[in-house]
Amino acid sequence: MKHRKLGSELTVSAIGLGCMGMSYAYGGQEEAKSIETLRRAVDLGVTFFDTAEVYGPFENEILVGKALKNVRDKVVIATKFGFTFGTATPGTSPINGVDSRPEHVKEVADASLERLGIDHIDLFYQHRVDPKVPIEDTVGAMADLVRQGKVKAIGLSEASAATIRRAHKVHPIAAVQSEYSLWTRDPEAEVLPTCRELGIGFVPYSPLGRGFLAGAIRSAESLAGNDWRRTQPRFQAENIKTNMTFVETLEGIARQKKITPAQLVLAWVLHQGDFIVPIPGARKINHLEDNAGAVDVVLTAQDLAAIAAAVPKDSIAGKRYTDEGLKMVNV
Repeated sequence: MKHRKLGSELTVSAIGLGCMGMSYAYGGQEEAKSIETLRRAVDLGVTFFDTAEVYGPFENEILVGKALKNVRDKVVIATKFGFTFGTATPGTSPINGVDSRPEHVKEVADASLERLGIDHIDLFYQHRVDPKVPIEDTVGAMADLVRQGKVKAIGLSEASAATIRRAHKVHPIAAVQSEYSLWTRDPEAEVLPTCRELGIGFVPYSPLGRGFLAGAIRSAESLAGNDWRRTQPRFQAENIKTNMTFVETLEGIARQKKITPAQLVLAWVLHQGDFIVPIPGARKINHLEDNAGAVDVVLTAQDLAAIAAAVPKDSIAGKRYTDEGLKMVNV
């Protein structure tokens, strides 16, 4: 496994593991299988694990803490705060708002530490920017947690370039996490250049297009009935049909290179900069092992041009979130 830096504080595996789907949004799975996958990730050299209080809510942090308890000194654990929750009915989100008031930030940190069973959080992200609370106040509270030894490094998720700059003036930001892949390229305009300039790591979530770019989803019917993706624009029948043409072209390029589509797509992300550490989700060990192999894929300039031509910018059918979800990104 190769390694990369996130800011000045953290050295992590070049590919991390997004743990959300084990407990939340994609249907989940049995705890024993999730623990087996998490421990196999460690065996493969993965050292960077991503969770959040919202995943469950709360269940995923407990799972991650339980699975990694015996290897705590070998791993970097990232978690996130920033949402408030209500009572969710089947098929709906438990999220009912955002809250990044300083007192709430500190409350969540203490609760996350307890659920994870650790004495400090390696990377603590604001999950979504709270428009009601100045970013300086939120980051000030996060900086207090660093001084107290409860948090090692801090990050932002789905923040705009202007917000990142304001936050970084208060306390060094180690990482910015946003959706980024061949089918979500918006960070390239301002966020990636800002991270590169300021020495901030960039952590793409959903680097496989929520599994779609890996060829894992050929129709909405292949998703579980309670899978959150069924509610999202890109996973509606007509959009899936249109977007499959891009996947089929990528599959052809992957065959020529004798790698899998997932490895091709992840390698493309890795080649966008050495400060980038994608965190593909994987519930099954074979998918995990496949993803990990992407660190050894070398793409030539010709390969990169062919991949870019296969999925031109702004060509994907459907928005990446519903209109309501889009209100909380690039804030």
